[in-house]
Formats: sequence, C-alpha cells, structure tokens
Amino acid sequence: MTHSAVATDSLTAALDGLVDRVPGAEVAVVLSPDGLLLGRSRHVEDQVAEQVSSLVSGLYALGQAAGRVCLAGGLRQVVVQMSRSFVFVATTRGGAILTVRMGGDADVGDMAYEVALFAAQAERALPVYLEPARTVTGGISGAHHWRP
Repeated sequence: MTHSAVATDSLTAALDGLVDRVPGAEVAVVLSPDGLLLGRSRHVEDQVAEQVSSLVSGLYALGQAAGRVCLAGGLRQVVVQMSRSFVFVATTRGGAILTVRMGGDADVGDMAYEVALFAAQAERALPVYLEPARTVTGGISGAHHWRP
C-alpha cells in the first residue's frame, strides 16, 4: 500500500477514529483541493482511494460551480444518497476535502454532525490551501449568475 507524502500517523488515526466512532461509517479519505490523496482510513485499498479521489474531485467541482452560479457562497458539504449508501464530502477551514462513505441504514444526522466536527478540527493534521486570487478578489469575470 502506498501512502501520500503528506499523510501522517495523526491524520490516519483521526480518520480511523471517525470511522470507528460513527455507526455505519465505512471509509474516510482526505484530499487536497486539486484531488491529491492526503490520507485515508485503514482498509482503504489503493484502487478504492484512487476512485474516491476522482469521484470526489468531480463532486467538489460541481458543488463549487453551484455556489458560484447561485451566489450561495463557499462550498461546505455535498451529500450523495444512493440506494445502499451515502457519500459525504465536506471542506475543512484550511481547504482540504474530507469524504466519508457510510451504509444506507446509518443515521445521516449523526454522520453530518461528525463530518462537520471533523472538518472543523482537522487543521492540526492537514496543510492549509490558499484560495485562487479570482475568488478572493470578487469572483469570476463574465460569469452569468442565476437568481431565483
């Protein structure tokens, strides 16, 4: 199993703790904003980590686009519900992306709370990513915004 150069024992332990603490949680993965794998919980194989990274990068990009188009602010969380599982994607204050997959019979409210709590406390084990200048200085020029 290969590990990211950024992954630390404390990050792996934190992800394992999240999966162990929340009934129904199966795997947890943390990515950089550009989709690089930073860490993963135990039992996440290389192929699964790569697939999750690709999937989450796309979800994250769609969520960011929705925030810009709807003038809704920065992306905080994306939740995907399938027939037998959920995928939670949340951004940390430092810009990293946390993803947790849980079984379909798990308590979604508990998971949403735990994901938000983890994302808020993750700075100790994660690097900080700066936002691109265009979002800091007022948005994207020429963008057409949808107003409900």
